[in-house]
Amino acid sequence: MLIRALCPTIFCRFLIHIRVIKIMLKRYTSLQKTRIVNNIVRACKDPDKLNKQGYNFLYLASGFIAHYNRQGFISHYSQWHSLASDILENQRYNQWHNFTENDKDFGYYMDKRAIYNAICAQLKGEL
Repeated sequence: MLIRALCPTIFCRFLIHIRVIKIMLKRYTSLQKTRIVNNIVRACKDPDKLNKQGYNFLYLASGFIAHYNRQGFISHYSQWHSLASDILENQRYNQWHNFTENDKDFGYYMDKRAIYNAICAQLKGEL
């Protein structure tokens, strides 16, 4: 308020430059979906094969944490846990049912659902 009182012209110019930024989450392409599914399914057999794209998908899914970085994630699943069983156990939490068609990023979250379910379908077929 003090700035407004002392320099009304500068304050008004500042307000003119403030804009509301609306960020839309970018939907996955068919190729990205296929690559993510294939990479994560391969990583379930050998966690060292988890690439950046697969890691970015998984650590943003419910039930997973980042483990500080991709190497920490790989180390965790190489030594202590089964990546496949954690993916399958968390399937119901990664359906994004809280989004409706009218929500801004509905398509993006439905893409995430489709990817997660495709990963689970392949893992269930291999079990």
